[in-house]
Amino acid sequence: MKAVGKLGQMIGLTVPALAVVMELSGRITSGPMLGMLVFSICCFVIGRILEGYAGS
Repeated sequence: MKAVGKLGQMIGLTVPALAVVMELSGRITSGPMLGMLVFSICCFVIGRILEGYAGS
């Protein structure tokens, strides 16, 4: 469970960087970038909760 939580956190930290690079290169516009950022926040928070529950 702890590994799944760490993976979610890593996805949550990687997706914003990818979203910014894709937006700067012109592959996506601001709308999909915002969606990716919200997705990454959700992944990070869920991963943190899972990691916290695994530790207790």
